[in-house]
Amino acid sequence: MILILGGTGEARQLAEELTTRDVRVVSSLAGRVERPRLPVGEVRVGGFGGPDGLALYLRENRIDAVVDATHPFAERIGANAAKAAELTKTPLLRLARPGWRPGPEDVWHWADDLADAARQLPGLGERVFLTSGRQGLPAFAHLDDLWFLIRCVDPPGPPLPRHHELILARGPYEVAAERELLRRVDVLVTKDSGGAQTSAKLTAARELGKPVLVIRRPSRPGTQIAETVPEAVEWVLHR
Repeated sequence: MILILGGTGEARQLAEELTTRDVRVVSSLAGRVERPRLPVGEVRVGGFGGPDGLALYLRENRIDAVVDATHPFAERIGANAAKAAELTKTPLLRLARPGWRPGPEDVWHWADDLADAARQLPGLGERVFLTSGRQGLPAFAHLDDLWFLIRCVDPPGPPLPRHHELILARGPYEVAAERELLRRVDVLVTKDSGGAQTSAKLTAARELGKPVLVIRRPSRPGTQIAETVPEAVEWVLHR
């Protein structure tokens, strides 16, 4: 049986591809989204209790291999997966879509993390389109001189920036709609999530000449990496 640590579009695609090949799959979701898009096959929701809990799950369920297809910024589960795989000698693959790269006409600034992005923002504009996810919003809550257009999937909890407007929406997004939102702001803030589902905002920012503050991906444990679902399918079939 294959354990897919999921929550991404690639994880859902992988579960579907493996299921059609009669590979038994269980997909694990963190449970942080209220109405997640569920993959085909068996699904479990919730944490494992750290690397030791995940190692116990791998042993008890006789997991043959693990594919970490979580979001590029899901640092904790990535570290836990690497440790649990080491403890149990379970093969581990990281399915990581490539990050975004700026083109000649893009005006990008890079931030090392959320705190660094908050430090840079006052010098880039007074009106901000913030698309870095609800869990990172407290990093910007102290910026009282700025106005934020905040977009996330589920309603965020406090603290939030004092001056803001909230949009609840789930991608994929269209360039035309993103262009209209960006006309209202001076700068876009985003994580380097990669993929096409939320890249329309980058196209719109390029067309309008708006600066983009891009938060770099955190470092992840070294492991074998596949950049596409077909690569991951081949890896699994050869286990």
